[in-house]
Amino acid sequence: MKFALVGYGKMGRQIAALALGRGHTVVSIDPVAVDSEFKEISATALNGVDACIDFSHPSQAVSNLTLAAELGCNVVMGTTAWYQNMDEVRKIVAKTQIGFIYATNFSIGVNLFYRIVEASAKLMDGFEEFDVAGFELHHRKKADSPSGTARTLSEILLANIQRKQTLLYGIADHPLEPQQLHFASARCGHIPGTHEVIFDSEADTISLKHTARNRQGFASGAITAAEWIVGKSGFFTINHLLEELISNKRK
Repeated sequence: MKFALVGYGKMGRQIAALALGRGHTVVSIDPVAVDSEFKEISATALNGVDACIDFSHPSQAVSNLTLAAELGCNVVMGTTAWYQNMDEVRKIVAKTQIGFIYATNFSIGVNLFYRIVEASAKLMDGFEEFDVAGFELHHRKKADSPSGTARTLSEILLANIQRKQTLLYGIADHPLEPQQLHFASARCGHIPGTHEVIFDSEADTISLKHTARNRQGFASGAITAAEWIVGKSGFFTINHLLEELISNKRK
């Protein structure tokens, strides 16, 4: 298969290396990277391309999708923090009938972690003596805060723990109300990504943690998503792919 990497930074380069190792062909599209093959999405850049894999910038995500969709190219959207435009994206996909899949995090490990947190939250909903909070840590050059993964974890916790009704991201500069869920962020050095959910009582603490050792998990998941979306039409999330992977593992 042939994939176009839209955004040729550290993530794009990691995807390129893994994709080539899996027998695929890649082209790079980036307006800034000096060694990218193309500076913009065009018919020439997407000639023979089976799917675009976008890890660009939140401000470019919707416009990149629009250009790729108008050229009939399926899209894997790894860029985060564009979700306020979800309705617009759905309309673009429906109008052009491309295949589109997105995730706040394409790591298969992270998406299994979501399932673990969801099951734990449902269990802990009945134990009101335990409070709950979250924390995420990333490299200092990350463009968004909180991370898309932290937002997904927060949504999972709110959906499954009835005593938590509102979210607080960032600094807690006041005593928290019982119904508030605090999910904090920090940026430092070169950390690929760490996410932790904490259940705490007077007697003990239960901690669920996912630590990315490098970008390989994100890159591998994005390539798997690209392989999966080829030939499909419609709007998909990582959960559609994950259900298929889990089903195949159980056979």
